[in-house]
Amino acid sequence: MKETMQALSQLEGDVIENEQLKNHTTWKIGGPASLFFEPHSIEALKQGIGIIHDEGIPWFVLGRGSNLLISDKGIDGVVIKLGEKLSDYSLEGNILRVGAGYSLIKLATIISKKGYSGLEFAAGIPGTVGGAIFMNAGAHGSDVSKILTRAHVLFPDGSMKWIENKDMAFSYRTSRLQTEKGIVIEGEFELQQGDAQVIKQELQKNKDYRRDTQPWNYPCCGSVFRNPLPRYAGQLIEESGLKGFSVGGAQVSTVHANFIVNKGDATSKDVLNLIKHIQNTIFEKYHVKMETEVEQVGNSD
Repeated sequence: MKETMQALSQLEGDVIENEQLKNHTTWKIGGPASLFFEPHSIEALKQGIGIIHDEGIPWFVLGRGSNLLISDKGIDGVVIKLGEKLSDYSLEGNILRVGAGYSLIKLATIISKKGYSGLEFAAGIPGTVGGAIFMNAGAHGSDVSKILTRAHVLFPDGSMKWIENKDMAFSYRTSRLQTEKGIVIEGEFELQQGDAQVIKQELQKNKDYRRDTQPWNYPCCGSVFRNPLPRYAGQLIEESGLKGFSVGGAQVSTVHANFIVNKGDATSKDVLNLIKHIQNTIFEKYHVKMETEVEQVGNSD
């Protein structure tokens, strides 16, 4: 790993040993990464992946760390953070091209002020563009698949390819990149021009809804469970009497039952045990299997 660190240190970016990943997740949970690499350019990312791939070292990509539960024992290998250095955007006509590290909330706000519609649903989604494409993030009846035209993806062998929307295998909170190893480095979206005031009002309405119905006073990851349609995860959890139920420092939010909050000292094990308790309770009461939306990564607790 020392040789890998030395090689990555020659690239444009930051390399840190044993970086605490709780500092990079919205849940404020997660142990150390053997190596933490934040490239400052696409070229540095490409070269870095080449080094990591050639040496056979496992790697994981991190954006803003939402929808993510990282083990307290951390992650072996290299954690690659796509941050502000990979967050440029350009707008030509109705076509928006944006770097994977761009904040989705910030992007939606900026674009709405310019009078472009399509990203209003993203108000309040605490992730990056790359993570949103990876997860097919959505809310308020829309999602990424509705506006993405293509995604620029870097593969482990160093090749880069634009993948068209129809080839992304989008479905509910899913894309092909959840089964195929690749890193979104850019996304291209087709928006619609409209009345900036109307668009901003819709965006603000969505922001207000999230502020009023979801917990932001404690660290959380976003929605924990996928909705077992036609039912809704939060509704089932609340009806089962688990709102406010705690395991260690992890608690089912008293505001929205599909959120688990960190009351200050929650561990990944606390969260996992709480998730299992919810799943068992819902299955016993309703014979419904609750699948997590949150991604679980890292060494076993």
